Amino acid sequence: MKIAVIGAGFAGIASAKVLTELGHDVTVFEKAPDIGGVWSRTRRYPGLTTQNNKDSYTLSDLRMPKVFPEWLSGEQVQNYLEMYVEKFELAPMIRLSTEVRSAQPAGGGGWDITSRATSVVGADGETTEHYDHLTVASGVFSEPFAPAYEGVEELTAAGGTILAASELHDLDTVKGKDVVVVGYGKSACDVAVEIAKEASSTTVVARQLLWKMPRKIKGVLNYKMLLLTRLGEGLFPYQTVRGPEKVLHAGGSKMASSMVGSVESVTTGQLKLKKLGLLPKGQFTDIARSTVSLATEGFFEGVEAGDIAVERDTEIVAFAVKEGKPYAELASGRALPADVVVTATGFKQELPFFSAEIQDQLTDDNGDYQLYRQILPLSVKDLTFAGYNSSFFSPLSAEMSAVWIGSYLAGAHQVPPAEEMAAHVDQRLAWMRERTDGHHARGTNIIPFSMHNIDEVLDDVGIDVGRLTKAAQWLLPINPKAYASVTPRLVAKLATRS
Repeated sequence: MKIAVIGAGFAGIASAKVLTELGHDVTVFEKAPDIGGVWSRTRRYPGLTTQNNKDSYTLSDLRMPKVFPEWLSGEQVQNYLEMYVEKFELAPMIRLSTEVRSAQPAGGGGWDITSRATSVVGADGETTEHYDHLTVASGVFSEPFAPAYEGVEELTAAGGTILAASELHDLDTVKGKDVVVVGYGKSACDVAVEIAKEASSTTVVARQLLWKMPRKIKGVLNYKMLLLTRLGEGLFPYQTVRGPEKVLHAGGSKMASSMVGSVESVTTGQLKLKKLGLLPKGQFTDIARSTVSLATEGFFEGVEAGDIAVERDTEIVAFAVKEGKPYAELASGRALPADVVVTATGFKQELPFFSAEIQDQLTDDNGDYQLYRQILPLSVKDLTFAGYNSSFFSPLSAEMSAVWIGSYLAGAHQVPPAEEMAAHVDQRLAWMRERTDGHHARGTNIIPFSMHNIDEVLDDVGIDVGRLTKAAQWLLPINPKAYASVTPRLVAKLATRS
């Protein structure tokens, strides 16, 4: 088939490699001038690092260079993707600085893709091409989300600046300024540490505190040994509890709760959360309701030293100018000097190249994406999604979704009847909404159940890693290299069928 892929991050690159090996003619569209997706130099902020260690944050058939540190910088992740493109000779099929303006279903099947080159100054010509199939690999972190604040015009008129974290590419903007960082996720804490090195003052405004995990518990036990294993995932009850997980959740989940409670206690003490007044509401098990965030090195130390202030359980309600200086007024009644406001408040899940009609077909009445296996729309033909989820193992998840797509397009596995798929998706979305209290990223947040999703995808395809490998993954961090044989085995399977 002639296949269009939108996005050249991990999902787009993995899809290009897998689908090309399966004999398809692939074109990847990327509006940025480089590959990388969220790791592109156009989106990297100071202090950006991975939450995974380098051995678990890879595609299956290329390891991270040994010289890279355990936790990677944004630049190093992009360098890795460039190495991947070079190794598998993917560059000829990637169109950088090319924005997909619209994707419309064609009358006889397939899609008409209209794109525009953005690298040429003044270029306004659009090109429309037909493709047999479309794979969306643009990710759930596509466009930064910024709350609609009152008084933004007054802020900027007084010389203030407001920008998303992904738009802050150097620290010159904040040097000697009073800076307010909005949010408490990993990006907010990462950027706050770097900003504090140059700013006159740095204040983090957090509507809700999230639980943070230190990279090493008590300086010894690596975070990856706790949450990047099947045991760590199994501590939280899945939609259907099976196998060894039944033991963990027997008797009302007492064993699992005890283990998670121990991590909560140690984390609270190690990060000095009570002393700093940063103990989140609720319990550590609440990470299953949204996500766990790795503690940024230097963040809590900066709070303790007074270099970083945190205004918790509040939010900015408006900006105002006092004696010629911009201020952020909080719901708590406090006012903060705000020469620069950096919003690290998440992303909008937008697919602007689709018409409103198509977007309505992709989502339910709650606005949640109705995707079977996080991949296949229920009613839009010749369309799949690769890596359209928030996962602990997003590169591997994206790669295995590309394997599922390749198998599905070849007819190597069958999906359930339409009514059965719709019922399955409805039940899953209802479960996700309930367990996350609505923080499920429009049906795309599969954390902390990343490996469950990969297992389901590979079960459909009929190609999986062995039982011994899975047994080892209960105590050892997931190593994507264990899945390197999956694509070659699918290639061989399809050749045999032919």
